[in-house]
Amino acid sequence: MHEYEGLSDIFFIMLYGGATMMAVLAGLYLWLRSGNAMNSETKSPKGLRRWAAAFLASIAASHVWWALLGTIWLTDDRLIRNIVAITLDRVTFVPLMMCVLLRMLQDRHRPLWPIAVAMVPFFVVAVVAIVIHYDYFEWFVEGYSLQLSLIFIIYYVHALRKYGRWLHDNFADLEHKELWQSLLLLACILLIYVVYTTNEGALAVEYLAQVLTLVIIAFVVWRVETLQILLPEELEGTEETVETEETEESREVSLIGSLLVQHCEAPKLYLQYDLTLKQLALALGTNRTYLGAYFAARGETYNSYINRLRIDHFIGLYQEAAARGRNVTAQQLSAQSGYRNYTTFSNAFKQRTGQNVTQWIKNNT
Repeated sequence: MHEYEGLSDIFFIMLYGGATMMAVLAGLYLWLRSGNAMNSETKSPKGLRRWAAAFLASIAASHVWWALLGTIWLTDDRLIRNIVAITLDRVTFVPLMMCVLLRMLQDRHRPLWPIAVAMVPFFVVAVVAIVIHYDYFEWFVEGYSLQLSLIFIIYYVHALRKYGRWLHDNFADLEHKELWQSLLLLACILLIYVVYTTNEGALAVEYLAQVLTLVIIAFVVWRVETLQILLPEELEGTEETVETEETEESREVSLIGSLLVQHCEAPKLYLQYDLTLKQLALALGTNRTYLGAYFAARGETYNSYINRLRIDHFIGLYQEAAARGRNVTAQQLSAQSGYRNYTTFSNAFKQRTGQNVTQWIKNNT
């Protein structure tokens, strides 16, 4: 709303107010509700829900102060009006967006204080610009925001890659755990930034910004709702945790292979959905460090190990069904092989066999 052309369009005002109300309701929902409406079996991290609620509140607040500054306050001084509104956006919306994206990565809690430090120049330059009525404030904001965005994107992509490796090392099932969608959220936010910083008052651009705002609100709620707790410390108070002590302080990694056969492969523990590295380590009587070292020494991840066993199990089921003349589908057998999601099974099958499921069945019928 840099030029406030939308204030003369009743439909835009309704859309603007709707986006504001949607942000408020979504923020209250994430803040007050601990369970998930979208998936009752998934419990998302409480801290992430709080950060996301604060981020949505900043969206609503941004809409409020832009409207007030355009109709009630500082209406006769465009420069000061924009300095105040833009600064408020940069020290609330931007850092909260970064915090939400970082809190989605659960391999470790990354420090957030550098984000707060990075916002200080916005505030300092804004104060100076208001005092001396500095005409080039928006130029500084655009240049500094661009640099800050590039630095954050580079850091976030690096963190996302590390998070992906951590997931493959610790979890058998990755549905709703991988976060490439978070980059989509980041792209949408940056698109809104471009829309606003290049806005010359075109009403179509104002409409686009509000539509993208609604998309972001819906995306944040969906992402938080479907992202389950992964870190052990997040589970404290929600379920009983079991700890084990190494009875032999220096358990040899070479012994883990036989333990896997005895406690995982023979009883088919790998068919348990969402079996984690920690749970498997407890079943073996060892810990995650030794078990992780064993997989690393073999040049595979925990995820690939579990998928290998599950795909082999599927192949065994199919061959047995074919030998008995039973009419079964790949979807049925994949569900019996530890997969809730057929797409996940299909991707794992192709990676294991080099063929898609349809081709393999055709070649083995």
